[in-house]
Amino acid sequence: MDFKRKDFIGLIDVSAEEIKDILKTAETMKIVLSQKNKKAPYLQGKSVILLFYEKSVRAKLSYELAAQYLSANCVEIVVDDTREEALFEMGRTIEQMGGDFIIMRSPISGSAGFLAERVNASVINAGDGINENPTQALLDLLTIKELKGGFEGLKVAICGDVAGSRVARSNIWGLTRLGAEVRIAAPPTLIPNNMEEFGVKIYYDIKEACRDVDVIMSLKLQEEESYGSRLASYDEYKDFFMLDGNVISAAKPDVIVMHPGAPNRRIEIASEIVDSKKCIIDDQITNGVAVRMAILYLLSVGKGLEI
Repeated sequence: MDFKRKDFIGLIDVSAEEIKDILKTAETMKIVLSQKNKKAPYLQGKSVILLFYEKSVRAKLSYELAAQYLSANCVEIVVDDTREEALFEMGRTIEQMGGDFIIMRSPISGSAGFLAERVNASVINAGDGINENPTQALLDLLTIKELKGGFEGLKVAICGDVAGSRVARSNIWGLTRLGAEVRIAAPPTLIPNNMEEFGVKIYYDIKEACRDVDVIMSLKLQEEESYGSRLASYDEYKDFFMLDGNVISAAKPDVIVMHPGAPNRRIEIASEIVDSKKCIIDDQITNGVAVRMAILYLLSVGKGLEI
């Protein structure tokens, strides 16, 4: 199947077939990663610019290694001016200097799409505000596929700050499109108003949400003071929504537990769960590099991988 996209901004408009194509390509990229010499020539002579307005050591390293393993030149730009006019000028400057890809992470929702419409370089969204983080969701999907074999009929619970999570949005689009049943569990103030429209089931009891599920995704909380009246305190959240052994006991015996970053132990998720074999954060990190290699490759050639 042809992959005809200039940019990769989100999963909301990506078809099931496109997602499968990306995952298949990522599986091939894992072969490259398994070699002693982790170099493939597919992006030789191309320039990849990391334009991060938000700090994220793990994501930046993953993208940088993905570009280097594909033989691209990779340059990081440190910026903090998020105004539209400043972003537009930055995009023009990158383009005039021959940049082929711009990987952008920003606190402003819609900023990646704004830039993509104004430059000829391929823009990859590494997270924009509370909109989407599509490659994080893709690495989650790849990990689930490897461990569960597929998605049709799979039951997945996404637990935590759904309203403030771009990872949750991207995973909801991807999982539902591939045939999984998606449940979300959070305090009512941390669930967007329109969630029912996207085919998810809403729970206010985390244990019930996790009953008989195959996969549990724990989400990252924001800084406590940022919630205001939407969340009384971390202590209250922990009492009712922390993922612990009691919650896990309701899930299937072979349930896997995922998290998009360094988990906030004893608040989002209990330490004994993080340290257990059910928690597969390390698998997610490895798959992040392969997925980002796949996106760079597919955008470059405009069609499926043939090696």
